[in-house]
Amino acid sequence: MAQTPSSTLAPVTEEAFLADRQKMFAGFGNATLGGVIFMVVLLVLMAIFLV
Repeated sequence: MAQTPSSTLAPVTEEAFLADRQKMFAGFGNATLGGVIFMVVLLVLMAIFLV
């Protein structure tokens, strides 16, 4: 009979926690930058084709 994995998490060190937060914040920053660039390009294209 297979054993189900435990749902308890292993203890996380402060360095690992900080690295995870930095990685998440970098991903959020990249997504935000991509969204801003997309919106600027969209607005420029709308200005060109609608005016």
